[in-house]
Amino acid sequence: MCLSCTPLSLSLSLSLSLSLCLSLSVSLSLEKMQLFFLCLILGITVAVPPQEKRVHHQRDLSDHVHDDDHGYQYDHEAFLGKDEAKTFDQLTPEESKTRLGKIVDRIDMNKDGYVSHAELHQWIKHRQRRYIEENVDKHWKDYDQNKDGKIAWTEYKNTTYGYYLDDAFDDIENKETYKAMLRRDERRFKVADKDGDGITTREEFTAFLHPEEFDYMKEVVVQETVEDIDKNGDGKVNLEEYIGDMFTPEAGENEPEWVTTERKQFLEVRDINKDGFLDASEVALWILPGDVDHADNEARHLIHETDKDNDEKMTKKEILENWNMFVGSQATNYGEDLTKKHDEL
Repeated sequence: MCLSCTPLSLSLSLSLSLSLCLSLSVSLSLEKMQLFFLCLILGITVAVPPQEKRVHHQRDLSDHVHDDDHGYQYDHEAFLGKDEAKTFDQLTPEESKTRLGKIVDRIDMNKDGYVSHAELHQWIKHRQRRYIEENVDKHWKDYDQNKDGKIAWTEYKNTTYGYYLDDAFDDIENKETYKAMLRRDERRFKVADKDGDGITTREEFTAFLHPEEFDYMKEVVVQETVEDIDKNGDGKVNLEEYIGDMFTPEAGENEPEWVTTERKQFLEVRDINKDGFLDASEVALWILPGDVDHADNEARHLIHETDKDNDEKMTKKEILENWNMFVGSQATNYGEDLTKKHDEL
């Protein structure tokens, strides 16, 4: 059963982005290629398909569909965070269970031998905050060129786009693409920059990189979403644009049932005024989940699936008996090869 489906992927399409890197490599020096790969890592500054760049106001706990019938990767990323979930995927089952036991001891804050809903909820939220903090840490030093503890728009622009807007970069089509992305990034930067001084503090730069986490960034998130899906430029999203953003059929491929369901959702739920389009306010209701607390929902889900005596809390024994719902291992066949050693949680 699908427990939490998001309509749009938030992950990067690395294969397409790498193809773009290779096409530019002939004319780029090593230094410029390093800058380009920096852009690739950040995601918001590379010409990848719009649906792969877009953010939601409140990010889900994982990009994976929450469907326990087909695997627990959503639960793993929610419980551990994305990077650590990949690390666990490389461990033996015995190693995974040993590490999980240590994590359970940390989650049990009052040391009563149980993991309550409140403790698990707090843990999941902590893991998600840490993911964002580490992501900002990873890129801060690349943009704070003068090391003053702030990032100016000029620092970000020059580091990210400098070469591609220079006369030496003579690929006209790609140059126009980069100019369009520059305008979009500048708009988002100005919204994130609360005091309008052209310089972002760490919090403001976090809002720029992760606008889905900040209420005051709602409007720009909706605006970017409409721009990405609206192919005919009328400022609205029609049914075919809505479906086309999610599904591109192969030749001769029948439309899956979930696409039929999404068509029905568009017509009966999302198009509130029944004019055949989604305007900005209707798109906002679609992508902004309001008071949905994904961490709370996931905590309740994990307890429901693990709590065998129905006392609404989990013992360490119950968790370890159901360990593969919380963490992965080599036996789950999820992760990709990792060459970087991660410290134990």
